[in-house]
Amino acid sequence: MYTKRNETGYADALIREAEGLELLRNALEIAGVSTVRVPQVYSVNEERMEMTAIVPKRQTDDLLAKLGEGLAAVHSLPQACYGFGRDNYIGLNPQKNRETDNWGEFFLDYRLGYQVRLVSDASIRRQFTEVLESRRQVLVDWLNDHSLGPSLLHGDLWSGNALFDEETAWLIDPAVYYGDSEADLSMTEMFGGFGPAFYDAYNARRPLSGEYQRKRVIYNLYHFLNHYNLFGGWYLGPCEKGFEVIRRL
Repeated sequence: MYTKRNETGYADALIREAEGLELLRNALEIAGVSTVRVPQVYSVNEERMEMTAIVPKRQTDDLLAKLGEGLAAVHSLPQACYGFGRDNYIGLNPQKNRETDNWGEFFLDYRLGYQVRLVSDASIRRQFTEVLESRRQVLVDWLNDHSLGPSLLHGDLWSGNALFDEETAWLIDPAVYYGDSEADLSMTEMFGGFGPAFYDAYNARRPLSGEYQRKRVIYNLYHFLNHYNLFGGWYLGPCEKGFEVIRRL
């Protein structure tokens, strides 16, 4: 058993994480996926969460393919709406949510807009706000036109949040909500990616859209803004690149 302690400063962070793990567990079961799992939560409170201990092994192409196929199966399950019924957390920052049928407005206001409001540098905050305000309707319409529909998303799917033992891929540390599945896939490419076997298996089950490359930059802008707000420095450049793509839509 593994004990995870709450180091976020938010009393309900582990409780929200446990809820996300349970949603992913249910979705994997409904999708008939047995080769991708999430840790079992045995108890959770404001201070700690008792959960399955995972002993990571070296990832293999076979395990990466299982993860890609399993994630595509979860993304293919129909969902009722975008967003989520309660706020949760993305890393060390709050993740604001609401339920809606308008993906473009949700992503602009509750993902990009919220993170922009957290930017401490007033000049940079004004610069980013101007882009979102001037391109608001264009971005909302473009995201709505190119969304693949609402899917349950892990929400924080970089390579450090996927572990592998000898037979199974494990998903940990979710920041769940319902959104365009390519938002999840985009984040897998942020910090080195998961390898060709993962993407080949995913695409065989759920092919990429024609606008994936531009969507990837815009969707990852949310995570780069979050990292910029937490860590500053290097992450400003990728944020500026993302806003430039929005300007050119």
